[in-house]
Amino acid sequence: MNVPASAVVSAVPEAAASLPLSSDPFRPEWHYSAGKNWLNDPNGLIHLNGTYHLFYQHNPSGDAWGNMSWGHSTSADLLHWEEQPVAISCDGNEAIFSGSVVFDPDNTSGFGTPGKPPLVAVYTSAYTDASPLRGRQAQSLAYSLDRGQTWTKYVGNPVLDRTSANFRDPKVFRYDGPAGSYWVMAAVEATDCVVVLYRSANLKDWEYLSSFGPANATGGDWECPDLFPLAVDGDPADTKWVLVVNLNPGGIAGGSGAQYFVGTFDGVHFRSETTVTEGLQPDGSRMPDYAWLDRGRDYYAAVSFNDAPGGRRIMIGWMNNWDYAGKTPTKGWRGAMSLAREVTLTRLPSGGVVLRQAAVGPFDGLDGAPDVRRISLGSRELHPGTVDLLAPDSDAAVGDAVSTAASAAARIDVEIEPGTAARVGLLLRTGGAERTVLAYDTATSRLSLDRRESGAVEFHEDFASVEDVHVPLDAGRLRLQVHLDACSVEVFAQDGLAVLTDLVFPAESSTGMALFAEGHGARVRTLDIRRR
Repeated sequence: MNVPASAVVSAVPEAAASLPLSSDPFRPEWHYSAGKNWLNDPNGLIHLNGTYHLFYQHNPSGDAWGNMSWGHSTSADLLHWEEQPVAISCDGNEAIFSGSVVFDPDNTSGFGTPGKPPLVAVYTSAYTDASPLRGRQAQSLAYSLDRGQTWTKYVGNPVLDRTSANFRDPKVFRYDGPAGSYWVMAAVEATDCVVVLYRSANLKDWEYLSSFGPANATGGDWECPDLFPLAVDGDPADTKWVLVVNLNPGGIAGGSGAQYFVGTFDGVHFRSETTVTEGLQPDGSRMPDYAWLDRGRDYYAAVSFNDAPGGRRIMIGWMNNWDYAGKTPTKGWRGAMSLAREVTLTRLPSGGVVLRQAAVGPFDGLDGAPDVRRISLGSRELHPGTVDLLAPDSDAAVGDAVSTAASAAARIDVEIEPGTAARVGLLLRTGGAERTVLAYDTATSRLSLDRRESGAVEFHEDFASVEDVHVPLDAGRLRLQVHLDACSVEVFAQDGLAVLTDLVFPAESSTGMALFAEGHGARVRTLDIRRR
């Protein structure tokens, strides 16, 4: 939970007018955004009785950061979200910063009643000048006995106070292992770039376990940690622990970013096996060597759901960047979430263990649906120039796939052999002079996402940008899955081994798409587009 440098916690912006959800052309179709007003970090992600709960940092009174409270939305499928009333509200003494929610089936907290085990939210109280604890950040509790619809703050708050101004963002989970069975909290001393671990039997009384860091990227505040186990390539006998640490500034693409470490956790200490540099780094010269969840500019505060069904590890991030989050050109609302992503661990041929990410996509399983248009292209040589994928006379079009009224939302799956071409790729959200360029450079083996001509970019000096990531070819081929929405591009390369996420703000009419090649020798193996 990063606080804008100019923000005042107790400020109350003028309430934004209520606008129809469809009134803004930048309103995403598949990425969650609050009906109105400001949204940032996802909080309290939990699955309970068939429902996914997404809580989040929210200003109920305006579309700028302030009055931090927990908004709330629910979903059965991670795609269709129903906004709920504000869950935990700020008051004159505290803002409600980021945190997590756990289901307490054994009522270890004592907040439940017979037959009604509680949900317990563990959040950061950011104390205002009106509070006796002014200036501090400490961890507090709230509980719900009606599946998250209403919440009661614990009268004994805060439950963990280090008398620190930067102790925040608790992620709590249940640990069961050789060291015992208890609740574990991972939080941060943000400006020190340190993750601190605590344990508790009842969620109220906390005992210090250990700390981790500084390590790898330390160019900004560490925030929103997450700690969880994953089986490598699905083998439970080869299980590692992943520690996610978001930071701002100091991300790989500038501003906000999310890094991760892979290692072991014995119930007391997290020990990283992927640390490249230890201590506070004087510069960013080793940044490309660190492990990043996303190499784009707009994936931050990423955390995972507790208790996702089937043991899946599903993450959501705030699709924005603190460099320009308060300036994005939306109307009456500001901020959206990424698509949910299932993360897994895989071992590379080199022996290294890395995360692989797969989007929970809006077009999964919708083949043949009457409202889904499909465009396909079989194996063919890709000559120098462009192939307009949506033109009425394009040989890529299938049936009634072409429609000028099609929405901006689309999924593109493509496999390309770059061969001897200098560059190959896709032109996205094209129209007039607008385009977002996804390009692969064969000489450098780098995949780039260029939004400098993507539409509205002038609202902030740092927005027009090019992000890139090293992507080795697999048997000479590049596989891409691209998810487009009204204001975003999410790119998953080589089956999710590399990811780029960027906001874009094109004209509503800029929905064109094209393949391109610079030079001879490239070949498209498969291409499939789904859109509404």
